[in-house]
Amino acid sequence: MRIRTLSIVICLMAIASCDFRKSIHKDLITGLVTRGDGLSCEDVKLNIDDEIIQRNSFVYGEDFVLSFINIEGFDKVDNHAFPGMNLNVISQSGDTVLKNRDLYADMVDGTDLSPLRLNTKISVGDPIHSNEEYTLHVSIWDKKSDGVFTAKFNFDVVPNDQIYVESENITYREVYLYSKQRQKVIVDNMASFDENIYIMVEGLEGFVVENDKVSVGLSMKINDEEGNVIVDEENLLGSSEYDYSEVYARLSANFIITGSTIDNPIDCQIVIWDMKSSETFKAFTQLHIE
Repeated sequence: MRIRTLSIVICLMAIASCDFRKSIHKDLITGLVTRGDGLSCEDVKLNIDDEIIQRNSFVYGEDFVLSFINIEGFDKVDNHAFPGMNLNVISQSGDTVLKNRDLYADMVDGTDLSPLRLNTKISVGDPIHSNEEYTLHVSIWDKKSDGVFTAKFNFDVVPNDQIYVESENITYREVYLYSKQRQKVIVDNMASFDENIYIMVEGLEGFVVENDKVSVGLSMKINDEEGNVIVDEENLLGSSEYDYSEVYARLSANFIITGSTIDNPIDCQIVIWDMKSSETFKAFTQLHIE
């Protein structure tokens, strides 16, 4: 039998009680499953930067939004609905890595918006990590009745495949690009002139640790497409010792490209090394500056 739709909707109608707000819906592309019991929802969309997406894999650092469009069935007071929403993100091992009990706890006076749209934003960053799988559970409920609407979404997180790493006995948890101005991780390797860009590494291990201190070096080199040197810093950290816990939490180097024209792409490389051994870590990527 040829399937002509990419979603399955099963309506469970309790005829005796005339309750037509029981439903289950599964999107066969994203795997998103929603269930309604007393509350109904016209549509549920995944979006990034207001653009609808149909995928369940995200680059570390991405933010996505789950939008519940035109939710109905609330018992209203003076034409105001009183929704509650909580979310949990569960790791594949069963650990709860994110938990919010009620995202609309401050909406004490309810809302008279119609149609009613509720959103929840998920930041795919620490304590969420790349090369892992997670399950997002969202529950919406009516604070004036027993109505509920739930969503379940399985997703995985991958590292930025445009950042290349070479390492000798030094391990790491995450490496990524971050824009201070936009306050978000750069996942498309696109940046602007005068933008403060960070190359960040988290979870570094493998250094010689003495009295909870490490001696590490950090160099950065940036060339344009023609090979012209833009930045060449031999050691941004100097010769000081650092608390191992701070280095493990995060080590970063940042730069700003000024001007209005450049030969794209630019090559960016950082090298981190242990001054008390021969262990090194290298990260390389290319950026387009516009």
